[in-house]
Amino acid sequence: MVASSRFTGLVAVAAALLFLGAFGALHGGWYDDEEIVDIPVYETYGNAIESGKLPYRDFRLEYPPAALPVFALPALVSQRGDQAEFRRAFEWTMAACGVLALLAAGLVLAALEASRGRVVAALAAIALFPLLLGSVVLTRFDLWPIALVLAALAALLHERHRLGFGVLGVAVAAKLFPVVLVPLALSLVWHRRGRREALVCLVVLVGVVALAFLPFVALGPDGVGYSLGRQLARPLQIESLGAAFLLTGHHLFGLQLEMRSSHGSQNLVGAGSVVIATLLTAAQLGTLAWIWLRRPHTGAELVRWSAAALVAFVALGKVLSPQFLIWLAPLVPLVAGRRGLRAAGLLTVALVLTQLWFPARYWDLALAFDGLSSALVLARDLALVAVFVVLSRSGPAPARSP
Repeated sequence: MVASSRFTGLVAVAAALLFLGAFGALHGGWYDDEEIVDIPVYETYGNAIESGKLPYRDFRLEYPPAALPVFALPALVSQRGDQAEFRRAFEWTMAACGVLALLAAGLVLAALEASRGRVVAALAAIALFPLLLGSVVLTRFDLWPIALVLAALAALLHERHRLGFGVLGVAVAAKLFPVVLVPLALSLVWHRRGRREALVCLVVLVGVVALAFLPFVALGPDGVGYSLGRQLARPLQIESLGAAFLLTGHHLFGLQLEMRSSHGSQNLVGAGSVVIATLLTAAQLGTLAWIWLRRPHTGAELVRWSAAALVAFVALGKVLSPQFLIWLAPLVPLVAGRRGLRAAGLLTVALVLTQLWFPARYWDLALAFDGLSSALVLARDLALVAVFVVLSRSGPAPARSP
């Protein structure tokens, strides 16, 4: 039975309240035992903006311009130097982004004419994912870009194509990774409205990204170049799939490895690591190109291939930080049918496996190549590969969607 808009809306509101409860639960029990946080870095950025300094020109940061609001807002509403108050304000900002993501997910499901059972299951899975992944949800800003991604998908599925591309442009300007969804969204609009409308939508997206970047490029080109270069030139991070295989070789065959901290992460270095990183990047780009050629024509196909693209981008990247799973948790449960259930189940495994070693055993992994932590990382990374396989393999066509 197809859920009514009223039913979906009520479930989305209930799921938002459930999410806030899960978000709050991360402050107690084992979730609060150990943390590895980025909030002090965000506070530095926010305080600099509050004091009138211009990002990229007067101080360097590694994130794109549309990330700035979630650093500046907590600084503006908290007392300078009060780290606890800044953190509370930042967490409330992320909680609001999580609620936005859930409401946008409800709009996606309404556009897909999902059944009542699917609406309840999908939104409950999204609401509860913080309990599976752990405290990293509190201390990273990734709920902001993924909320924008879901809002963009909701607009596209409701045939507000230009609005959808505008919001997707903001998402790209917030954390770059949503760019992998652009070819898929273009295919949908091209199929529905033709080449001209697709090109107009692309112009809208490019215009939004340009509006976000160009003022800073004009005033602080070196700082913008540093930001982009820092993201694109990262070495093989110790949690990536390639690093997990090297760690396995270390434990099974005595392969010599060296860890070095740089680019805000711990990475494996040396000739072998460079080769692995290059091969992994080639596999990532090739897989994404294959996904883009799927050319989705329906809303259900767009959601499925968007989820597959993000999973491939994460699983096959040379960097795989725990917070990247925040990008996947609100999107994969929206995929239709048994395929979606299997993918969501495997993603649940990946989330739990991540929490088993991060943050409690992270430094054992990074500094001592701890065997148990290495095995958990490898298992998590392979679970993500399995999610991609489930999403991408051929199977019965899902129910017709708008």
